[in-house]
Amino acid sequence: MVQELLIAAVAAVSAGAVYTAAAARVVKQYERGVVLRLGRLRDDVRGPGFTMVLPGVERLRKVNMQIVTMPVPAQDGITRDNVTVRVDAVIYFKVVDAASAVVEVEDYRFAVSQMAQTSLRSIIGKSDLDDLLSNREKLNQGLELMIDSPAVGWGVQIDRVEIKDVSLPETMKRSMARQAEADRERRARVINADAELQASKKLAEAASEMSAQPAALQLRLLQTVVAVAAEKNSTLVLPFPVELLRFLERAQQPAPQQPAQAVQTAETAETAQPEPPSVTQGPPQTEVDPPVSPPTPTPEPEPPADRRSERPAPEPPRPPNGAGPAPRESTPPLARH
Repeated sequence: MVQELLIAAVAAVSAGAVYTAAAARVVKQYERGVVLRLGRLRDDVRGPGFTMVLPGVERLRKVNMQIVTMPVPAQDGITRDNVTVRVDAVIYFKVVDAASAVVEVEDYRFAVSQMAQTSLRSIIGKSDLDDLLSNREKLNQGLELMIDSPAVGWGVQIDRVEIKDVSLPETMKRSMARQAEADRERRARVINADAELQASKKLAEAASEMSAQPAALQLRLLQTVVAVAAEKNSTLVLPFPVELLRFLERAQQPAPQQPAQAVQTAETAETAQPEPPSVTQGPPQTEVDPPVSPPTPTPEPEPPADRRSERPAPEPPRPPNGAGPAPRESTPPLARH
């Protein structure tokens, strides 16, 4: 009898141990336990520590309450100013209601990931390229609001969303590089022009001061010579004063004549002019000796048709009233023999 009681006690203890082992659960500090009894949600959410469930009747699901870091896959899109970009982001979220995360959504991680990708594409289409590159804080806030709105019903809280990288096409990168280079060159030219303007003002002030004191220019010349000679060069460049060049230029110019000498020179030129030839009525008579030709044999008589060539040439017209130089008499042509 005693032996039977001992065996029953051992069996009961063993069954209790097996039941305890099957019903015992441990919930970690960063987890919460959601109990479903016969498929129905229990109101009490088990906290961290040791807890018991009814084996075969209750089921415990542990939900991680830590902040989850989830990368959002890169999304290709076209911005509002028609630029093709590739943007990826990262999202930080955590579960604030374990029961809703278990009951309201099948897999809250997958749901948050898909919502993040969809919201990222929407943000790309609504933004300009300059906003994606320089105004990311505003885009991050808008993206966070778009994801957080449906996630509240899932018991999930979006902690932060960050746009991680924006990839541009190579052609767009080259265009932006040329634009930045042109802008830098423009600013450099403006700075150089401003520097030249300030330097010209200072040089003008220095020139006005040196013009008042001629010795200052000589001192400045000597300082320049000393500065050049201090370099231990074999060739010494000596500046030549501009005033000396101007002096030599004025010395080479002829001196202007006095008014009295100019009048005397004009009178002398008038007296030295030749007198014009006297005008006579009629053409002047000039004697022209006939040319002497060697004796030739008597030619044979030519036909009458050839005698027309022996007629003297008509005399050129004489100017009226004997004006102008007398025409020169020409020697009559010789007859052909």
